[in-house]
Amino acid sequence: MGQQARRPRDGVDIFAVVGQRVAADPAVGVFSPALPDPGAEPDGHDLWADLSERLDPVLFRPTLAADIEIRIFRLRWGNDYAVAANPRALLHLTLEVWEAELAQRLDGSLTVSELIIERLNEDGDLDADAVVDLVQILATSGFLEPREVDVPELVREALKARGLRTSLQRFTKTFSIEWSGADSFVRRLYRGGVRWVFHPVVVSVLVLIAVGGFAAFVMVERAGHYSLGAKAAPLESVVLIVLGWVLTFSHELGHAAVLIHHDRRIKNAGFMLYFGSPAFFVDASDGLMLDRGPRVMQSFAGPFAEFVLAGASSVLLFFLPQGGPAELLYRFSLLNYFVIFLNLVPLLELDGYWILSDLIQVPDLRPRSLEFTQHELWHKIRTRERLSPQEVGLAAYGLAGIAFTLFAIWMAAYFWRETFGNLFSSLWRGGTGSRLLLVVLVLVLAGPVVRGVANLVRALYRRARSIVRKIRFRLETGWRVEAAELIDALPAFEDLADEILSDLAGRVVLRDILAGQAVTRQGDRANAFYVIRRGTFHVETEHPETGDIQLLGTLGRGESFGEIGLLQNSLRQATVRAEGEGEVFEIDKGTFDRLLADPINAPTFGPTLQALAELRGLPVFAHLGTERLAELLHHGVWVSFSAGDQLMEQGAIGDAFFAVASGQADVLVDGEPVGTVIGGGFAGELALLRDAPRSATVTARTSMRAFRLGREGFDALIAEAFGHGTLRTPKISTWEH
Repeated sequence: MGQQARRPRDGVDIFAVVGQRVAADPAVGVFSPALPDPGAEPDGHDLWADLSERLDPVLFRPTLAADIEIRIFRLRWGNDYAVAANPRALLHLTLEVWEAELAQRLDGSLTVSELIIERLNEDGDLDADAVVDLVQILATSGFLEPREVDVPELVREALKARGLRTSLQRFTKTFSIEWSGADSFVRRLYRGGVRWVFHPVVVSVLVLIAVGGFAAFVMVERAGHYSLGAKAAPLESVVLIVLGWVLTFSHELGHAAVLIHHDRRIKNAGFMLYFGSPAFFVDASDGLMLDRGPRVMQSFAGPFAEFVLAGASSVLLFFLPQGGPAELLYRFSLLNYFVIFLNLVPLLELDGYWILSDLIQVPDLRPRSLEFTQHELWHKIRTRERLSPQEVGLAAYGLAGIAFTLFAIWMAAYFWRETFGNLFSSLWRGGTGSRLLLVVLVLVLAGPVVRGVANLVRALYRRARSIVRKIRFRLETGWRVEAAELIDALPAFEDLADEILSDLAGRVVLRDILAGQAVTRQGDRANAFYVIRRGTFHVETEHPETGDIQLLGTLGRGESFGEIGLLQNSLRQATVRAEGEGEVFEIDKGTFDRLLADPINAPTFGPTLQALAELRGLPVFAHLGTERLAELLHHGVWVSFSAGDQLMEQGAIGDAFFAVASGQADVLVDGEPVGTVIGGGFAGELALLRDAPRSATVTARTSMRAFRLGREGFDALIAEAFGHGTLRTPKISTWEH
């Protein structure tokens, strides 16, 4: 028999989706560069030369889309930051201040190379990767013109609309259901009457209800007529569950209404299970663009709505203490005040935390404290290193947060048992149908707990697998071959003899790194160097006084760090921290020194590292990684000048710039001295742009040594930075309540 033809499954027509998107917005473009019109008359130009020029990343002129909003937030304690908003996708990116300031200047008038020179003149740092990263992130996130079609996102959006089956599959994985129509729904409610809640008179009445109701509840509680320990009837438990949903809906409506009141938008809303409790949520990410005062108001609006409902319930209970619904009102009020307490205590990442972080102007307080407590605190205790006042605060907050999280889980379990235990018992004592309902209810409400246990089991499994892999690594040769290949590909190990490379790879140690764990720490003595096998690692520095963290770059598979610190026998200049879980090959200092000790066996290894270290010693190249330094060595050259020699002459065509290692030079314009270049400085940066006459004459006053980088090498450096890929992933800001 012939094989029966299968009916094709329903799918998404990608071409139709993309075509509709392009047709709906003519400003959308698929290609960033402006390509020549193939139908135009030939004008004598070389088509391929024209294409090459238009597609050259060095000559790309990024233009920020007109509807992009960028806000810079200056904080009292430093740690300034910025947020960029794409209103079309309601996408928010957290940027460093210099990135935001540079992005605001993207009007199409400057090429990428000119932007790099601008940053060089402002910060004295020739870090092409940092500028290229920013341009790439803005381009791929739809912040630049012409806007590209994000095909994967369009497909995801189309898949979301495929029906109930897809929604149920997503719910089983995330225990949440999203709704994209929340913005229009809340706006209708706002225009229909919610806007009057912001009137001062209405606010005063609501405050009176909230405060008076709490006072009434305190008096009822002191009278001792009611107890949470009294078993609630099953019907009363069901009513409490429904009222709890009304409460959480009002809470989220409060958050959303403040956003609409300040003319911001709601990306989506939905339903989720939080600590086993059904709850609504609102994606309030657009609130990141608000000033500090409105942000605090937005965070407090949810608990305030609960305060009002609890106050109204408590007032009714006070005046109807012997009524039929008195027990229900008491339980409802008590649960409300408990939830409000959890929401406002700033030790959980709930409303109270956001209020506190805005008031003290430390937006990343909780993640910083937990990361410090998990990794840095125990390291400092082991090494008996003294904690700074800021570190004491982070440790105290982190430990208190962990303790309060355990307390909150215990209290939530207690309230659930006391309030809904009788309902569960009644269902269990019922027939088969009620028992099946109970099983479904337990599976749904206990889903997050089950998921947490599963995550714990997976973490223990990964730990055990890591130990087994380390044992296997010692016994197998395949892993060593991989390590040898990665080491051999490093620029610093160019032309390393095979026997030395084999010896080095044979002494490699495989290390598993946890998310957020520091592999090297700024200020520590260098005792090993590392090659990344898997994962992404951030290179960051901490200001010794303010504690501000500056991200210098990101490293990935095949890249190394720490070798120059070993060569110079110096303290670590930066911290390298894992973004997520990863693996590194570690080569200890003893092995490193032994292989360097005999220059006959390793004729190029030591000199190459020495050259990289010398280049990194120049401030303008200090933030570059080993790979970029090696590229600079390939494209540039060290030169020496005697007193009286000219580095460049005013009016001449510029073809290079110089990073000065030692010596002094005079800068003259029309024969008049206008400045001096000393060791650590640079000159001739404008020559890195298009052919332009020198604006000044630079003459050596003393003997000088400098690194010369020609325009061709600079252009190649930028092109390679584009080809290298984004060094860090965009930090997409989200804020859910």
